Amino acid sequence: MANRVVWFDIPVNDLERASNFYRQVLGVNIELYGGDEPVAVMEHGPDDVAGCLVRIEGEKPSMQGPLLYFAVEGRLGEATGLVEENGGEVLQAPHSIGPHGHRSIVRDSEGNRIVLHSESE
Repeated sequence: MANRVVWFDIPVNDLERASNFYRQVLGVNIELYGGDEPVAVMEHGPDDVAGCLVRIEGEKPSMQGPLLYFAVEGRLGEATGLVEENGGEVLQAPHSIGPHGHRSIVRDSEGNRIVLHSESE
């Protein structure tokens, strides 16, 4: 098994707003799927860890719990700069995490705490 994590769901209040936030900040395509419980699936390849944005009764965004790291390789400053103009908040500006690269901790447009990560600044 290459990855211990194989999928994630990120709870959101507004699927369209959250899709726009992640599309702009991460620079990825997001595909919306309708139905009884609509979801927005983040672009991924067959061997990638993947996930989606979900709006499900009883699930809500949180600043507590697991902290997801999203790769923004080579564009950490740019991605962090897009957070606030897309409804989020920068909690910790880009900083070194030693031999593990650089990160910025942010709150997304829905109230979830996430990390933007890059090996290089």
